[in-house]
Amino acid sequence: MSIQTLEIIRKRLAERPEELSQARKNGQKVVGWTGYNVPEEIIHALGFIPVRIAIGGDDRLVEVGARYASSKTCVFIREIVGAFAENEDPYIQQTDILAFDATCLQNFRAAEVIEYFFKKDVVVLAVPRNFAEDDAKTYFVHEANEFTRLLEERAGSSLDTAVLAESVALYNDIRKTLKSIYIFQAAKDNVISWEEVYDLIQAGDLLDKKEYLTLLQQTLVELTELQQNPVIEADGDSRIFISGSLIPRGDRKLISIINSVGGRIVGDDLWSGILPHIDLDIKEISPAGVALAYLNRTPHAALPYLDLESDRRLKKLHELLSQSKAHGVIYHTLRYCDPFTFKAKETKNVLAKSGIPLLEIHTEYAGSDYEAMKTRVEAFVEMIKIKSEIVEEEAA
Repeated sequence: MSIQTLEIIRKRLAERPEELSQARKNGQKVVGWTGYNVPEEIIHALGFIPVRIAIGGDDRLVEVGARYASSKTCVFIREIVGAFAENEDPYIQQTDILAFDATCLQNFRAAEVIEYFFKKDVVVLAVPRNFAEDDAKTYFVHEANEFTRLLEERAGSSLDTAVLAESVALYNDIRKTLKSIYIFQAAKDNVISWEEVYDLIQAGDLLDKKEYLTLLQQTLVELTELQQNPVIEADGDSRIFISGSLIPRGDRKLISIINSVGGRIVGDDLWSGILPHIDLDIKEISPAGVALAYLNRTPHAALPYLDLESDRRLKKLHELLSQSKAHGVIYHTLRYCDPFTFKAKETKNVLAKSGIPLLEIHTEYAGSDYEAMKTRVEAFVEMIKIKSEIVEEEAA
């Protein structure tokens, strides 16, 4: 059963690069951004067209990127650098300004490399390491104001509070609609898959935001007509939750493996997935208010936090696992993505206390580890299937 609006979105994505080219000819500027704490609402309110730079899955581009960045840099960052080196990606070709944050220090390194070697106009948003401290919040507000000032210089105009309020309202509506849609993918007898919702989320990184909201609302109407009361419950499926490093457009290796061995993905807390769209509460319409809302949401794993009992990342993970009724977690880490790799063991230990199994998959964009990954994922899916069947029998 197909969702017609998804086909319209795919068509619009194919048309989008040419639209951006025409918009630039008409005087608009495109800001390519990447990171977790980049306040997209501010970019949008200044009249720029925001486009997220997030591509993966191409080992050849990783090798190209290694000519400019250390081979010990994570494969996602090396691929981005490689894509700028080749300049063939249609969205990279259309960027006038780049906005990076330093949530992940490798992301900051990518900004330095791209600015130096490819002479791009780059604006960097500094992010505090100890994000939970009051001094860190003061620091981040200062950096967000400076980030806004630098973009204002490039826009040739000041940020208008009324326009920012409109952008915040637009993005809030997008987040609200996405959260409503997301429920359907985890429901029993679902009419839309997690993969389709994941692609839908990432489409918003590229499409015009007002049009995107309209398409999301149309999708929600279709879903509601097909399944009026989505109910999420543990069933006979091997319900998998994906955590860990981001999975950008172009990288579908792990997802295809899970599907091929009979697993069903029912949730994620990826920063390329649903996570950035939940728990973002902008209380004040200003760069400071937007910045604090970003910093106060579920933190990125790249930011250190030592007290596991009060770690909001782990608390949110437990909450999402409960909501999705997942049987187990596949924790996906990219090679040299050190923050997520270092937190794999602590995440596994914390989840073990709740009886939730976790499989860590450490990978890169080459296809050489496909069969080894498939063997491990297949065994994990079979294990949680047997475990869930035992639980159901005991409950009966």
